[in-house]
Amino acid sequence: MQGFPSMAFADIPPGLSIVAARRLKRLKRLSRRTAIVGAGLAVPFIARAAGAPEITWRVGHGLPTDFPLHVRLIEAAGEITARTGGRMRLEVYGNSELGGSAGLFAQLRAGTIDIVPMTSQALSPNLAVSALPRIGFAFNGYDRVWAALDGQVGVFLRQQIHERLGLIAMDRCWNFGFRQVTTSGRLVTTAADIAGMRLRTPPDADIVDLFQALKALPVAMSLSDMDHALNRHEVEGQEGILPLVKAAHLERYQTICALTNHIWDGYWMCVAGRSWSNLSDNFKEIVAAALNNGGLNQRKDTLDAESGNRQELEADGMKFNTVDADSFRSVLREAGYYDRWRNKIGDDGWAALLKYTGRLS
Repeated sequence: MQGFPSMAFADIPPGLSIVAARRLKRLKRLSRRTAIVGAGLAVPFIARAAGAPEITWRVGHGLPTDFPLHVRLIEAAGEITARTGGRMRLEVYGNSELGGSAGLFAQLRAGTIDIVPMTSQALSPNLAVSALPRIGFAFNGYDRVWAALDGQVGVFLRQQIHERLGLIAMDRCWNFGFRQVTTSGRLVTTAADIAGMRLRTPPDADIVDLFQALKALPVAMSLSDMDHALNRHEVEGQEGILPLVKAAHLERYQTICALTNHIWDGYWMCVAGRSWSNLSDNFKEIVAAALNNGGLNQRKDTLDAESGNRQELEADGMKFNTVDADSFRSVLREAGYYDRWRNKIGDDGWAALLKYTGRLS
């Protein structure tokens, strides 16, 4: 599953919950009014436009075409076509059709692709500060996430993306989601409950480092190996987003889900610098408005999907509980975890983050 830009290569669920699927079916019916969808390619229909558009942009990403991000991108493309009178068109390619995460990023910087949704994880190898939203237990819910990303943290990160990578990130970050912990029976409510637990994680250095600091025993493995490991009790639990838990049918082996919200990530809608500079001010306003509105709608879509996933998992017998986030923060503080992140992020980024999280280090 190469090219999925935000879950350490393998952790993208192959489908959505029934609730989310129904919602997306309705969204697709709406999007067909403005776009033609097929084989991972969305070509906006240009109503009453004479000849070819003056500007054609390509948008590439690695997610399946039934995911909210793809559907909302198609809607944004239709809005841009309509508001420019057919003078501008966006072609949206999903399913890694234009390449994997690294390839899409390289093409974006070269200007051969015009827009790529980039997660903090995908940006961080080239811009360490972009990993700031992924700091463990920094945010305890979506209200704090959106306050920070729509506020000073977002301003800081967009400036860094522009100044150091030459890309233009839109104002509204799109949602990927919070990660949670599931177990085969152990109740996790404080940091002490996870100490010594053999816990499957994806091969992501930041996630492994987080759980090592919490004194757990992270076992990094691919998604394809996880089912076998859980079935044979080689690991007691795992961590990931709820759509993954549902799509992989982890309720077969995992009976409890602790809503830890331990790491969040999202997609910055990044535009190639050259592509952006070639637009008129009017077209820039149209493109930014369409992509930012699409991001707000996609946030709602993903929250609906998470709610639907939880309802279905509870119906299958999985129990959910909240945790004492302060206990996890305390252990991380004592382990020097936040001090390491502060050194990595720098004082400016750290100061911006603390305005929304309170004391960390």
